[in-house]
Amino acid sequence: MKTFLPGDTPQPKFHELMLSAVAPRPIAFVSTVDKDGQPNLSPFSFFNVFGSNPPICVFSPARSGRTGQTKNTFDNVMEVKECVVNIVNEDMLHQMNLASGEYPKGVNEFVKAGFTMLASDFVSPPRVAESFAQLECKVLNVIETGTGGGAGNLIICEILCLHFNEKVLDENNSVDPVKMKYIARMGKDFYCRADASNIFEVAKPKANSNLGIGFDALPNYMLNSTILTGNDLAQLASVHEIPVLSADETVSFQKENAHQAAQQLIQQGNLTDAWKILLASQS
Repeated sequence: MKTFLPGDTPQPKFHELMLSAVAPRPIAFVSTVDKDGQPNLSPFSFFNVFGSNPPICVFSPARSGRTGQTKNTFDNVMEVKECVVNIVNEDMLHQMNLASGEYPKGVNEFVKAGFTMLASDFVSPPRVAESFAQLECKVLNVIETGTGGGAGNLIICEILCLHFNEKVLDENNSVDPVKMKYIARMGKDFYCRADASNIFEVAKPKANSNLGIGFDALPNYMLNSTILTGNDLAQLASVHEIPVLSADETVSFQKENAHQAAQQLIQQGNLTDAWKILLASQS
């Protein structure tokens, strides 16, 4: 392992490494207005939701790493404590990138990047019509973490309403992640997309009465396997109880390459038979 300390690493390099470590990050495409009503639109990947009662989202328009100056977004929310967080999809990626340029105050990035301004219901800043999800927010608090280049400014917002394009919703008003066509930010100039080929589900552990047995309940021959990975073992450890192997199954489940066979079953989601093959291999 190589260790990097903030004080020993130049700030631009530490910034690069930090953003490469914490990735991918969702992108808040934030629209604001100043006290004169002039709109601004800019993307920020220091962003996430932070609670649902009340519904909170946070983002950070960091100071310029070159000049130390605050962003127009920060200046605007200090004047008008409202914003809209528009979620970026693949269809608007390059327009969003164009809007990220450091245009002088007063330039309307909606116009500069070819976006459609859509009137909001509860706040002054307009929404981005091309975004599939839009969060109208009021600014609750602003926390400045420093005054030097790269210092963050944590904008804490209460979500007043959510807008979704109907084409990304199913009959139960649940969001289809494939249709959302999410784009996420990584380090340097890298992005990633969440398309159908890389979206998958992992069921959460159930209520306390149905928790997994854990790694500490796995036998040593599993823990010491040279075939089974940490992910494989975690799935075996997620069962509520170890399957019982009958006398007939002791023979029928015996395999010459038990760990490889079990791994294939784990990958297919068949944890019960994976357990039984491993148990039978020790009989």
